[in-house]
Amino acid sequence: MTNAPLMPMATAVWLVENTTLTFKQIAQFCNLHEVEIQGIADEEVAKGIKPYNPIISGQLTREEIELSSKDENRPLEISSSDIEISSSNQKIKKYVPLSKRQDKPDSALWLIKNHSQLKDSQIAKLVGITKNSVTAIKNKNYWNYNNLNAKDPVAMGLFSQKDLHSSIEKAERRIKREKKEKEKEKQ
Repeated sequence: MTNAPLMPMATAVWLVENTTLTFKQIAQFCNLHEVEIQGIADEEVAKGIKPYNPIISGQLTREEIELSSKDENRPLEISSSDIEISSSNQKIKKYVPLSKRQDKPDSALWLIKNHSQLKDSQIAKLVGITKNSVTAIKNKNYWNYNNLNAKDPVAMGLFSQKDLHSSIEKAERRIKREKKEKEKEKQ
């Protein structure tokens, strides 16, 4: 089986503790070796690992576990391989150390050079600086422009690749909408 559940060892611990599945079934589902599952059952492996319930995460259903419990030759099937992992703590503004603050204008410069379709306000929101600073960097009027080095903000951890993609998609939708409006005005 190529699709492994999230946190396979913790999932295996939960399955050993809470089901009557065979070690072979659990090992196949979690992409682990049968000996590891035996070690979990004997409390020699995975000491201190908190069990992870695959039912709560939507990776397994109770019915699936019951069907496999009744037939030891039936492998468990993962319910969904497209599990949305969300973290609400990304919305919270976090403290940026002094040593990292210079990275913000560098990141804004990188976005201006590599994603020109983004509006100044989008860049400011992504990077966490003012719109006026972004405009100054774009116009080469920024007070420290000569010392800026374009740096990829995703690689530096200022925001996620997902945030960048959603901003680019939003900008592309805006550009298409503006083109349609211009075409309507010409007619």
